[in-house]
Amino acid sequence: MSEITNQLNKQLRNNMNQEMIKDEKRNRWYQGFELADDIRMLREEFLDLHIGFGDVVLVCLPNTAAYPLITQALWEVGAVMHPVAATTPEKELQQELKEHDYVASIVGQTLVDAALDDRVAIVSALHLQTYSLLHIIRDRSLMGHDAKIPDEDDLALIMNTSGTTGKPKRVGLTHRILLNGVKHDIESHKMTSEDTSLLVMPMFHINAQAVVILATRLSGGKLVIAEKFSASKFWNQVRENNVTWVSVVPTIVNILLINQKANENYSDDIRLRFVRCSSFALPLDKLTTFQTRFHTRILEGYGMTETASQCTINPFDAPKVGSAGKPFETDLGIMIDDQITKRPQQIGEIVVRGDHVISDYLDPHPESFKNGWFLTGDLGYLDEDGYLFVKGRKKDIINHGGEKVAPAQVENVLSQLNFVKEVSVIGTPDTLYGEAVTAVVISDGEQDEELERQKIMAHAKATLANYEQPTRIFFVNDYPRNATGKVIRLKLRQQVMSTLVRSAG
Repeated sequence: MSEITNQLNKQLRNNMNQEMIKDEKRNRWYQGFELADDIRMLREEFLDLHIGFGDVVLVCLPNTAAYPLITQALWEVGAVMHPVAATTPEKELQQELKEHDYVASIVGQTLVDAALDDRVAIVSALHLQTYSLLHIIRDRSLMGHDAKIPDEDDLALIMNTSGTTGKPKRVGLTHRILLNGVKHDIESHKMTSEDTSLLVMPMFHINAQAVVILATRLSGGKLVIAEKFSASKFWNQVRENNVTWVSVVPTIVNILLINQKANENYSDDIRLRFVRCSSFALPLDKLTTFQTRFHTRILEGYGMTETASQCTINPFDAPKVGSAGKPFETDLGIMIDDQITKRPQQIGEIVVRGDHVISDYLDPHPESFKNGWFLTGDLGYLDEDGYLFVKGRKKDIINHGGEKVAPAQVENVLSQLNFVKEVSVIGTPDTLYGEAVTAVVISDGEQDEELERQKIMAHAKATLANYEQPTRIFFVNDYPRNATGKVIRLKLRQQVMSTLVRSAG
C-alpha cells in the first residue's frame, strides 16, 4: 500500500477512541473507530461493485466528514478519485461523464438522475455514520479492475484546472507527489498533533485536499469540516472547536473584516496560531487590519493544483507583507525570453520544479513544460532576499475569489442566447473577490438592455457554476480589435475600467 495510505491508517489505529473529525453541519465529532467502520463499508462496497486498480471515480459532493473517508477507501482498492464542485450544473456533469471513462460516480441525492442520464448502471445506496444516504452509480458499460495495492507512482487524484481555451486541464497527482507535497506543508506550517484545523474551502480544491485534510491527518491533528464558509458562524466555529489554524483565500479575509456579525462574534479568547492565505495578494491595509483586529498572523503563500498546492510560504519568523513568501522545498525561477534566472527584480514567467510538481498533464500540453520546469503562466519576480512577488497572469484566466474562471467557457455559454451577437469575458478589479467576472456584450439591440441583462444572468445561473457567473455586464457597440479582427483584451479591460471609474465618480 502507498505510504500516504499507510500513514492514514496508522492515524486511525492510534486514535480509535479519540475524536478526529467533526462535521459542523451535523454538529458531531467522529472517533477513529467510527471513521474506520465507514472506510471498511465503503471499501467492501467498492469491491462488490468491481471498482479497483486504476479505475477513476467521479465525486460530486458538498463538504462532508465522509469525503476524506471516500478518498481513503478508493486508494485502498487502488482506485483514483476525481472530485468536482458540488455546484456543478447537471449539463456540465453529464458532459464530464460522457467525455471520460468513469467506472463510477458518487453524487448527492439531487444529482442522481443527472448522473444516470439513461446509462446502464447499478445504483448503490450506502448508509454511513458520516453520511446518511450516499449514492454510488456504477456504470455497467465499463469493465472494472481487481483491487490492487497502489504503488507510489500510481495515480491518486485527478483534479481539473482551468485552461485558456475554456476546456479544463486534467491534473494527475500520484501518491508520491501528494505525500511529498503534504510533508512540505506539515513542516512549513509547523503542524503537530496539538493542532485543530477548520476546513472552509471546497473539497474539490487541492488546497482542501492536500494542505488541510491530508496534512492535518498525517500530522495527527483534528479536523473540523464546515459545509461552506459562513462569516456569521466563523469565529464561533473557531472558538467552540479550539481551532488553531485555518486556510482561506483573500475574499474570506475581506468578508470577515466587513461583515457585522463576524465582528460581533469575535472575542479575545480566540487564539489562532495563523491564518494561511493564498490565491492573490492581500492589500497591505487589509492584512494589517485583520492581524490587528483578530490578534493572529496571516501567512501568505503561492501554489497551484499542478504542484500539489504549495510552492512558497512566508516564514513564521520573517514574513514579508505583499510577497508570496520564499520557495519551500521547491526550485523556483523566473523565465525571460526562454532563459531562467533567479536574479532579483527580474519580471517574467514563474517556473517551478520539485518532488511535488507534475511533469505532464493527463492530456498532453507540452507548451507548459520546458527542460524539467513547469511553466505556471503567472508573472512575478524575486526580491533581493529571495521572496516571490506575483504580479499577474500571463494567461487570460480570471481569479474570482480563489476560483479560476476560463473566459472561453463563459463566452461559449452566453453566446447561446439569440440576442447576443458577440461576448467577451474579462476580469476587472474587485476589492472583495480579487477579480469580477465581467461580460462585455454586443447584442442585436432589439430589446431593452436591462431586460437583456436579466436574461443573461438567468441563463448563466442555469448553466454555469456559481463562481463562473458574470457579476458585471456591459453593453458595447464594438470591441478594440487588431488588424485581423481579434479582440484586444487589454484595451477592452482598460475601457471597461474607465467606465467603472466614471460610474463611481
